[in-house]
Amino acid sequence: MDLDAEIEASAGRSIPAIFADSGEDAFRAIESHALTRVLAASPHAVVAAGGGVIVRAENRRHLRRQADVVWLDAANEVLARRLEGDSGRPLLQGGSPIARLDALRRDRTAHYTTCADSIVVATAGHDEASTVAQVISAVDALPGRPALRTEPVRIEGGRHYDVLIGSDARDHLAELVPSRAKRVAVVTQAEIGVEVDPGVEHRVFTVPDGEAAKQLDVVGDLCSQFARWGMTRADAVVSVGGGVVSDLAGFVAASYHRGIPVVHVSTSLLGQIDAAIGGKCGVNIPEGKNLVGAFKQPAGVICDIAALDTLPIGEFRAGMGELAKYHFLGGGDLDRLPLTDRVAACVRIKADVVADDETEAGRRAILNYGHTLAHALEAASGYRIRHGEAVAIGLIYAAEVAHRLGRIDADAVAEHRRVVAAYGLDTQAAATYDPDELVESFGRDKKAIDGITFVLDGPRGIEPVRVDDRDLLRDALEPVLGS
Repeated sequence: MDLDAEIEASAGRSIPAIFADSGEDAFRAIESHALTRVLAASPHAVVAAGGGVIVRAENRRHLRRQADVVWLDAANEVLARRLEGDSGRPLLQGGSPIARLDALRRDRTAHYTTCADSIVVATAGHDEASTVAQVISAVDALPGRPALRTEPVRIEGGRHYDVLIGSDARDHLAELVPSRAKRVAVVTQAEIGVEVDPGVEHRVFTVPDGEAAKQLDVVGDLCSQFARWGMTRADAVVSVGGGVVSDLAGFVAASYHRGIPVVHVSTSLLGQIDAAIGGKCGVNIPEGKNLVGAFKQPAGVICDIAALDTLPIGEFRAGMGELAKYHFLGGGDLDRLPLTDRVAACVRIKADVVADDETEAGRRAILNYGHTLAHALEAASGYRIRHGEAVAIGLIYAAEVAHRLGRIDADAVAEHRRVVAAYGLDTQAAATYDPDELVESFGRDKKAIDGITFVLDGPRGIEPVRVDDRDLLRDALEPVLGS
């Protein structure tokens, strides 16, 4: 079944006419009704859905819960050739087809990623028959509705906890809350809007939105509220949100009564693949990001893929910055995996590193790849730039520094740029940053124990490296600061 044909039949007019007469919002409403009707009436059909069907969150939820979804992707050049002579595509009006396709890809890739159970890439040399064969093979390989996945995180001394990954995984929260807990403090932000049930008496504590939550006065206020509520050392904390909330809640849990259990329900891509895993938590002070904190391993982590459906596109792109980092830490072609598999792969990589080095005394420092410049950009922008977007630029900067030190060649730098761009991320920061101030801030980074320390690629792979040449560091900033 062709969803576009269903839309035109129900509306009694062509899609270009719907756009011209009523606009895109009206078209998307008709499209949603058509999708709901088709999925309900024909549960065993193969439905060809238009590329914009994933724009609406309700459509993404329907697709995730009622269908196996194959994302048929192709390079913009391939798509442009297939669209030659098709003047009826309203969203491709104005500008060159390549530029319009590139803009649509940047807007939509995150949503394709959250929906797809499998990804098929049609290349320039494929005819229709070979592409159809690829899609059939992908459908044959699908296991049906993905089951909840469990990835263990093992810590030195026999400690371990589970990371549950899947759609609506938060329904399993009560399984991870320690059995002795009589009360649970749920720490979240108003903008999150995700409700949870820890299975015992609980109260929701709302903290400021954004990075403003990661402040020492917020920590003190939460501890005071816990005490007034009567929380004891036997009780627990549950964080619901992204990396900001897990950082804050983890530090509060590490501090209140000198430590109570914490479970993270991560609702952002950045949190699911990085911030909620491994036990690092902390808050900011004016002198730098995360300079006050602790290591507090959670009792468990939930990565709810369904919670990503309503994540703002900018927040999802921020998570892509950390995905790009894992590409260089052994993740391979993560951009060709369905989202659940991407999250699981990143969790496994981080779990392996944390198992070797819980408190960042050695190998764990590689998880900070791209973070030295990223933290400096965040602080200099007043945290207006998102962490993952800053990490993406930091990855390219780290490659530029490594190249100038003779550790990698120009091809390796180009590969860093290619990977970052493939995740739909900017490869340059704004030109408004002062290079001297950025270099000065490198010395305040947490890794800076004896001089300025970077995590850099090289002959032995990615590792911490002391860099004393400040002129080199300033020179390497030129390609990553906009003109």
